[in-house]
Amino acid sequence: MTRTAKLGPVAAIVGFLAFVEFTSGIIQGYYTPLLTDIARHLGIHDADVNWLEGAQLMLSALVVPAFAKLGDMVGHKRMLVWSTGVTAVASIALAFTDQFWVFLVAWALQGFYVVWLPLEIALVWSRSRSAERPAAMTRKAAGLLVAALELGAIAGALSAGALAELLPMTVLLLVPAVAVAACFFVVMFGVRESPDLTGGTLDTTGLVLISLALVSLTGGLSFMRLNGPADLLSWALVALGALLVIPFARHELRHPDPLIDVRMFRSPALWPVFLTAGLFGVSVLGAQAPLSTFARTDASVYGYGLGASSFQTSLLVGSYVLSLVVGAMLFPLVTRWVSPRITLIGASSLVAIGYLLFLPLHEDYAQVLTNMIIAGIGSGALVAALPAAAAAAAPPHQTGVATGLTNSVKTVGGAIASCVFGLALLGAAGEATTGTAGSFAGYVTVWLVCGLTAALAAVLLAFVPRLAFSDTATVEGAAVVR
Repeated sequence: MTRTAKLGPVAAIVGFLAFVEFTSGIIQGYYTPLLTDIARHLGIHDADVNWLEGAQLMLSALVVPAFAKLGDMVGHKRMLVWSTGVTAVASIALAFTDQFWVFLVAWALQGFYVVWLPLEIALVWSRSRSAERPAAMTRKAAGLLVAALELGAIAGALSAGALAELLPMTVLLLVPAVAVAACFFVVMFGVRESPDLTGGTLDTTGLVLISLALVSLTGGLSFMRLNGPADLLSWALVALGALLVIPFARHELRHPDPLIDVRMFRSPALWPVFLTAGLFGVSVLGAQAPLSTFARTDASVYGYGLGASSFQTSLLVGSYVLSLVVGAMLFPLVTRWVSPRITLIGASSLVAIGYLLFLPLHEDYAQVLTNMIIAGIGSGALVAALPAAAAAAAPPHQTGVATGLTNSVKTVGGAIASCVFGLALLGAAGEATTGTAGSFAGYVTVWLVCGLTAALAAVLLAFVPRLAFSDTATVEGAAVVR
């Protein structure tokens, strides 16, 4: 069979989904070089940029479980249409306000885009399930989708840097809104619905319980940023959020059609993947704003930072995202020679090395760029690998839920990290009270936490069964334990 013939089924499955991920990349790459400019536009401190990221991640964590389950029930395409519509409206709203709280709400609602990739992987898996090697086909498709995502992020970052000095803020913020509006019609008319939907009714009680838990947890962390780590109310909310997971889990175990089948967390092939996704979210979601603001911080004024312009920062972000493309494309290729489990361990190790290198090497542009490329290659592989691995290891009727869980847990990790990093960047009393820059100790905290969490993920993945996520063998215990 020729190489073209082998790639044909994958290309047919991916189809218009690549454009959806390209648009997702635009959203994720376009705003990052502009975060300092947006902070000045809204009249807020650099550390308060994390409020935007934290709010979006918190809402995303609430959306993914519901939309992933509804995708399995009523159609993955249908939920793509709804999430794209909400994202388009929110993106348009961002361009027409300079009020922080209005901007915050619109920015949070824009976070509906995070459900796109899990729904797409579920679509791919549902169509490739009858193929000879569905797991390998899904890995190829995931690599292509993530490559499209990261190419979109590069296009977004570079265009933002080029346009920042030319356009007023309203017009500048309308650029991604136009892309999302076009994406809505692509999904509506170009994407086919997945077969074999499960039907049923949504577990609203479970949704309410997990939503309360997530809101309480992230809300407590947000109040901690405002009132300091000694605030008892903040800790009480965090504890309440953690405790609410207990009645949620008990309810899900009793429910005949649960929102999230918590039994999947007992699977030896799935629980390390979910935990890795949460740890990975710390760096891939929580650290993006600090990396951007560190690059823009003027070393001649504060003694640290790169003093980069918007365009220089966009080049830095673009190079990082290009390394993610490389990692995503290497993932299905590397799994031809080593198992998916070893590939995941190697990717997590690269993320750890990249961020830990920031501790000694952060004083010039080349050092920061090198660190980000190393971390980016590992991150790109993980973005593609985690949902594909979850789809391969999950029960057939839980594909959307499993892929959604990787994104949901990753989002929770990012939301927690965003709140913690925002608190760290405020610094010790008096350290960053002048000007708008975050504290250097806060940046060190960001790098250290990102490196150590990635290293822990690499260790946890060693506990995955040797041939997990592979087409060549059935993994003992990979099915959900009941």
